[in-house]
Amino acid sequence: MKKKLIIAIFILLITQVMAQSSIVVDANCSLVAEAGTDICAGSKSGDGIISGDGTWCSGGALPVELTLFTAVSNGNEVILNWQTATELNNYGFEVERCVAQISNLCNNWEKVGFVEGHGNSNSPKDYTFTDSQTFEVLENLEGFNGVIQYRLKQLDFDGKFEYSDVVEVKLAENVKAYKLEQNYPNPFNPSTVIKYSIPTDVKSEMSNVKLVVYDILGNEVATLVNENKSAGNYEVKFDASNLASGVYLYRIAIHSDKLQSGSFAQTKKLMLMK
Repeated sequence: MKKKLIIAIFILLITQVMAQSSIVVDANCSLVAEAGTDICAGSKSGDGIISGDGTWCSGGALPVELTLFTAVSNGNEVILNWQTATELNNYGFEVERCVAQISNLCNNWEKVGFVEGHGNSNSPKDYTFTDSQTFEVLENLEGFNGVIQYRLKQLDFDGKFEYSDVVEVKLAENVKAYKLEQNYPNPFNPSTVIKYSIPTDVKSEMSNVKLVVYDILGNEVATLVNENKSAGNYEVKFDASNLASGVYLYRIAIHSDKLQSGSFAQTKKLMLMK
């Protein structure tokens, strides 16, 4: 009876572990991988019974296999996305940032965040991290060429780590003034892009932005933006598929405590030709 109890405990534990150097199931013993369990080993041997609806693999432990790592600038934020195909003993990812000032070379990496890993998995896992401190980088560094590099430091539960490849993102240059640009293309059919800017001297404060499209009689036909925005360059797509050909007006109104008058407003024309 005692021997059977020990075997049962062993089976329960092994179904919770993904990777072993080898799995040996002796005669008269059973190893069951329940549904949702991942078990991977360099080899499986023995005269016992191996069964279950879980996932089995062989040929060595699964590494933390990174299949995607991208960085995209969005106003004053940089959004990082990455994906793993497999994970083994993955505690998580430290996100490191470096400013590339000379020939895009970085030697001063700093930790800006941490994202917890999934531990053990042989199915794709998606991760994201938003670096919202890029404004401070733009503000404090002179001669900055607008390139920031990122890398991931993948950490195992046992303290081992490995670095990912480096990705870089080019930030917009410092914005000097409020601006509403002419839409492009113009004339257009059926969509066009409208760009606007909020100057960097607004710092981390938020400005209330409202961007609205009117017909020639002054009737509102679309609200493209109505939210708070930090300093930076922005663009928004206007789809006029449901509108008739003709001349329209688009007007931006920005309210900020940094403005002496309290608000900035500008109106421009655009032409829809179907």
